[in-house]
Amino acid sequence: MEHPKEVRTYCPKCKKYTKHKVKLAAKGSRDRTLAKGNRKHKRKLEGYGGKRRGKKVPRKQAKPQKIVLACDECKKKHERIVGSRTKKKLELIAKT
Repeated sequence: MEHPKEVRTYCPKCKKYTKHKVKLAAKGSRDRTLAKGNRKHKRKLEGYGGKRRGKKVPRKQAKPQKIVLACDECKKKHERIVGSRTKKKLELIAKT
């Protein structure tokens, strides 16, 4: 999915419409393997035979695509979700 590198949109700090630079937001981090819950769950999965603990959770097919908007005047940054859930990755392009 293509998105322009610069957009003219509302800035909540300036309280007016200004030019904003667009960057892709960083994705979230992974689960901590040494967290207490993860260690406890791993311990319950070990052992011989019988019914194992825990179910396989189906993965979601698409994630919300986030962008970070930085105002040119006040340099304030705020996030925006582009589309609700989309499989296509965002690609920033220069608007001609």
